[in-house]
Amino acid sequence: MSSPSAVLLAVALVCVFSVAISVGGLRSRTTSDFYVASRRVPPWMNASAIAGDYLSAASFLGVAGLIVAYGAQGLWFPVGYTAGFFTLLLFVAAPLRRSGAYTLPDFATLRFRSAQLRRLTALIVIMTGWLYVVPQLHGASLTLSTTAGMPGWVGPLVVVLVVLPTVLAGGMRSVTVAQAVQYWMKLCALLIPCVFILIRLQRDASTGGSPLADALPPLGDVWETGLLPQALDGGAGLYQTASLALALMMGTVGLPHVLVRFSTNPDGAAARRTTLLLLSLLSMFYLLPVILGVLARLVLPVAEGGLGPAADDGGAVTPAPSGGTAADVGGGVADAALLRLPAAVFEGAAGDVLVAVVAGGAFAAFLSTCSGLVVSIAGVVSQEFFSGTVRGFRLGAVAAVGLPLLVGAVTSQVALAGAVAMVFTFTASALGPLILLGIWWRGLTEAGAIAGIVSGAVVSSLSLVIGLGLGEHTAGAQVFLYPALWCIPLSFLLTVAVSRFGRQSPPHSAEAVLARLHLPEAAQALSR
Repeated sequence: MSSPSAVLLAVALVCVFSVAISVGGLRSRTTSDFYVASRRVPPWMNASAIAGDYLSAASFLGVAGLIVAYGAQGLWFPVGYTAGFFTLLLFVAAPLRRSGAYTLPDFATLRFRSAQLRRLTALIVIMTGWLYVVPQLHGASLTLSTTAGMPGWVGPLVVVLVVLPTVLAGGMRSVTVAQAVQYWMKLCALLIPCVFILIRLQRDASTGGSPLADALPPLGDVWETGLLPQALDGGAGLYQTASLALALMMGTVGLPHVLVRFSTNPDGAAARRTTLLLLSLLSMFYLLPVILGVLARLVLPVAEGGLGPAADDGGAVTPAPSGGTAADVGGGVADAALLRLPAAVFEGAAGDVLVAVVAGGAFAAFLSTCSGLVVSIAGVVSQEFFSGTVRGFRLGAVAAVGLPLLVGAVTSQVALAGAVAMVFTFTASALGPLILLGIWWRGLTEAGAIAGIVSGAVVSSLSLVIGLGLGEHTAGAQVFLYPALWCIPLSFLLTVAVSRFGRQSPPHSAEAVLARLHLPEAAQALSR
């Protein structure tokens, strides 16, 4: 364990700074400020804010943990996460911004004028937000318990006590600035230890300056020695990999806390520029947990007296996608590998400082993602139950963290990336048909949209429950544990079938709404 005082100081600095930049001088004064930052956020800031919002516990700790746990399959997570924004760029970002909708229920109302569909969409959005908050609280619990020996309830409580003032002070306006800064904090929190660890390992492996040098070749020779290929060995089968990639690529389309951020852009063209900038930021970030995950897979077993991945059949295990136990590496859970890596390479104060840097960056990830989720949930709660008032927004923010805090206190804190993959499968199945077909297909009906939402939510949830009940090593369990490959197409198919062959006709306003979604703002202004 590293020095608790250094870790607690780093976490405290991140928390205080996050609250300070949110509350100090950035208070929202209008309802538009609270909900969409008055739609004046420039693309460069919005891209940083979305990156800060999107890069959650699964990205910061989970990606490296999955590479440590079972090798090459962990690489599909950053690929899938980033590829999801190509879908947003091509099909969603600009049309959704032109719709003028703040929440997904607002979009459903614009498209169908249906109170029933609006309530159903609101329920799914709130469920999605709650499901996504829980892994962030688990990550906070894991971080403080691993690095500072704190009780498991302390981390989640700290996150909630920081996020609530941030959101209550200024809603979307204050959260935008905080998340933009938190992205760069997270990037630096991985870049700094990555650079120092690479330099130290290369130097020691070349000069024999540490016990690790006896077990590791120079980093430039790891491919020739066969150590790196074996460190990345141990992926899963084709079905599991394809299903995971589809869930991550399509799930981004249905994440309410990401979609709401496009409403803060001035227009559709700015939303597209935001997404292009965002892809660069994500690509830059995801290089770091991948490198650190490979290093942790090479270093941790050696540093802790294990055999290392090159000597124990690749060290690979097949993980449970939600709530299962992460692989043990040298006696610790894989999700904590990134937190343990600096102390395995550096001794004394240097290791303590780098662990504290990583822990601080991890808390920046938890805070930024939780802030975005709370804003999206609070917006829906306020719109649906409090007529869209600022008071309703604040009450919704409190409700957004209450249940996840309770769930996070009584559930497991491991398998962070797997738990998030479950949420992506749920959102892609339940909300993907409404968003994509609602934007691009005139023939979508209210009954078809409802059929897609209900079937996607119910089937994906039941599939995961069945898979967990069967156990990950039972024959056929992977079909249920990784249902995206058949669950997502099924929800789209039912949506189309009910729309085409059901008794309902598409709404009469469909043509006008689609024109609004797809015509540039300048063309719309000329047509008025």
